Amino acid sequence: MKKILLSGNEAVARGAFEAGVAVGAGYPGTPSTEILENLTKYPGIYTEWSVNEKIAYEVGIGACLAGARTLVTMKHVGLNVAADPLFTSSYIGVKAGLVIVNADDPDMHSSQNEQDNRNYARSAKVPMLEPADSDETRRFTVRAFELSEKYDTPVILRTTTRISHSMSVVTPDSEAAQSPSLEKVRALKPEGFSRDIKKYVMIPAFARERHKVVEKRMEKLTADADSFDINIIEINDTRFGIITSGINYMYVKEAFPDASVLKLGMIWPLPWKKIDEFSKKVGRIFIVEELDAFFEIEIKARGYTVTGKDIFPVTGEFSPDVVRETISAAMGEPLETKEYYASPKLPPRPPALCPGCPHRTVFKILNEMGLTVTGDIGCYTLGVLPPWSAMDTCVEMGGSIGLAQGIEIAGGETAIKKTVAVIGDSTFAHSGISNLVNAAYNGRKGLYIVLDNNTTAMTGMQPNPFSGERITLEASVAVDYELLGRAVGMKKDQVKIVDAYKPKDIEDAIREMLDKDSLSLLVIKGPCVIWKRKRKKKE
Repeated sequence: MKKILLSGNEAVARGAFEAGVAVGAGYPGTPSTEILENLTKYPGIYTEWSVNEKIAYEVGIGACLAGARTLVTMKHVGLNVAADPLFTSSYIGVKAGLVIVNADDPDMHSSQNEQDNRNYARSAKVPMLEPADSDETRRFTVRAFELSEKYDTPVILRTTTRISHSMSVVTPDSEAAQSPSLEKVRALKPEGFSRDIKKYVMIPAFARERHKVVEKRMEKLTADADSFDINIIEINDTRFGIITSGINYMYVKEAFPDASVLKLGMIWPLPWKKIDEFSKKVGRIFIVEELDAFFEIEIKARGYTVTGKDIFPVTGEFSPDVVRETISAAMGEPLETKEYYASPKLPPRPPALCPGCPHRTVFKILNEMGLTVTGDIGCYTLGVLPPWSAMDTCVEMGGSIGLAQGIEIAGGETAIKKTVAVIGDSTFAHSGISNLVNAAYNGRKGLYIVLDNNTTAMTGMQPNPFSGERITLEASVAVDYELLGRAVGMKKDQVKIVDAYKPKDIEDAIREMLDKDSLSLLVIKGPCVIWKRKRKKKE
């Protein structure tokens, strides 16, 4: 097949197709969202937006144990949600390949933190790969499934925002994608589930034995890592050498085209013989890695002298400028002034709620009422900014309702009348419903507001359990707010639905429900203006 231009996310989907993936599950989250959306375009693959990342990964475990190669996608904070099943799935292993795509977000382009999820691979004791461009992303996705099955383990494929959204040339493997042998792998019930309680049921007696298997597996992977062709030594100028991975490899090659480099494709476990070989061939060694000193700590612990976070920043993204200037200064060499390396100075473009957004009126009213507003993750988080200035906390998906409960417990009756939680429809489905159950169960009396704009707007207009559609836009059930309230013991007058474009109705409803001496759920419904416009164009 001829060469094509793909983003990293498109390349993951292409690689998954070539690998014979039968099932794809995930939860939308920038920068990973487009992977699953592109996977829907390939024939013979079941895809779904799961309610949250934990459920997506559990679906993935079940599918792989039934013999279907499975891809699970999420952003870095999504892996926090899926961490519980991740750690235990390391013990049980796989039947067919299971690959988790984890998209980190250095510099927090669209996230609440910039955690380094390489630490999950070490903690959960699973291998992790990291590609440097779109073609490697395609190839590493295929390789991840092969390693998953060879070593009986889930495999994490780590990308970052720059890999996910940057485009580069890809040469698809058309023969692999059309191989008849993949039809069996891609079938939704290729072999079915086979009972194996000592492997799949992690009671302590069985888990103790499986832990030993995990340790032996990691020993084997560490020994084999040196032979993997995705870990590459490039020897050129030997005055200094650079150990790096992923997009940072591209920065290094742009900044120092003639440098000696150890490019790590498998970033956990590390190839220690290759590291030793590289260290003997170069002078001073620099570690170029974004965020944590992950490689640096491990390599220093083995007794090697390397330079890393003592000169490089531990926050934000790198660039060719950062790499060139930092290493040149450390080597005591004068910088060459080249226009090519100058970063463009762009005017700031702060995010804002769109004109016509159904959330604007709500935040205007909340601001004027002087309420404490516990917020959540979504485009409505922008309600914290002027001119609305109507949000006081934002921690994680679904956390708004939990924080409001804590404020109520500590603040008493006064806090109940002055505090509201605000959450979006998709986030409410993700992890807000369980907080509503907790509130009802524990006798809380707060007001919780769901801003329902009929889509998951922040990540690109994906459907969710309240919008009545699936990832393929086929009709599905839409969760009924009033029946949900009844299910947790709320009476009819404790659940109210109002129109987002009727300010008086909204204000009246907020005042009325704050005056109640009970738990209250207010749903403010109004379609996202961009989603509405896109739908009209399609029609």
